[in-house]
Amino acid sequence: MESGETPGAPINPRISLRCIRATDFYTSQATMRKIKNWILRWAWRSVKIFFALLVLYQVWLFAHICWWVKFNPSTSAFMETRLEIMQDKNPDAELRHKWVAYEKISNDLKRALIAAEDARFVDHEGFDWEGIQKAYEKNLKKGRIVAGGSTISQQLAKNLFLSTKRTPWRKLEEAAITVMLETVMDKRRIFEIYLNIIEWGNGVFGAEAAARHYFQVSAAQLTAEQAARLAAMVPNPRYYDTHREAYGLLLRTDFILNRMDGMEIP
Repeated sequence: MESGETPGAPINPRISLRCIRATDFYTSQATMRKIKNWILRWAWRSVKIFFALLVLYQVWLFAHICWWVKFNPSTSAFMETRLEIMQDKNPDAELRHKWVAYEKISNDLKRALIAAEDARFVDHEGFDWEGIQKAYEKNLKKGRIVAGGSTISQQLAKNLFLSTKRTPWRKLEEAAITVMLETVMDKRRIFEIYLNIIEWGNGVFGAEAAARHYFQVSAAQLTAEQAARLAAMVPNPRYYDTHREAYGLLLRTDFILNRMDGMEIP
C-alpha cells in the first residue's frame, strides 16, 4: 500500500448487483414512460388529424352541394363506378346520359317516381321516419333486408357521393349529406337532380336517356303508363333492362299507375 492511502472497505457483490438492477429498473421505467408519452402524443395528433380531415371532407361536400344549387352536376360517384365496371369489360363503353331541365320532364314521371319511391317527399325534411319504421319491421319479419325506406333525398345523397358498399359509416355519411341537401336546396332542385342522375338500365342514367332507350321518345313525351313502367324499374334497373316483361315489374307498374294521380310534385 502506498503512503497516505486509506484502505477501503471491501465491496459486497450482492449490494453492487442490487444497485445495478435498481438502476436498470429505474432506467427501464423512465424509458417506458417516454415511449408511452410518445405514443399518446402521436395518438392524440392522429385523432386531431383525422377530425380535421373529416371536417375538410364535409366542407368539400357542402361546397359541391352549394355549387349544384345553380349548376348541374355532370356526373356522380355511382355513374363513375358503373362506367369503370363497364369499361373493364369493354374499354369503349360509354354511359347514356343527357341532362334535361325540370320542366322538360313529364309530370307523369314525376308523380310515378314519388308514388313508387317516396310518397311523402314534399312534406318531410329528408327522412321519412314512418317509412323507415315500416321497412325495419318488414325486414325483421323476413329475417333479411327486403325493404329500404330511403327517401328520394337519401337516394340522391348516396348516388352523388358514396360507394355502393353497405356500411354503418356510409349510412352516417348519407344522413349528413341528406341534411346538407335539404338545407341548401329546395325540393324542386333536389328532384330535378335526382331525375337526371338515377340509373335506369345498364349504362342508362337520367330520365331523358331512359325515355329514349325504352320508348324512343323524349322525357317530356312520356305517357302515364310509360312513366309508371320506368318508376317500377328503379329498384333493380339493370335486371329489368333485360327482363322487361318480368311479372313483378308488371305488377309494380299497375300499382304505381293506380296510385300516381294523387301524388303531389314540387
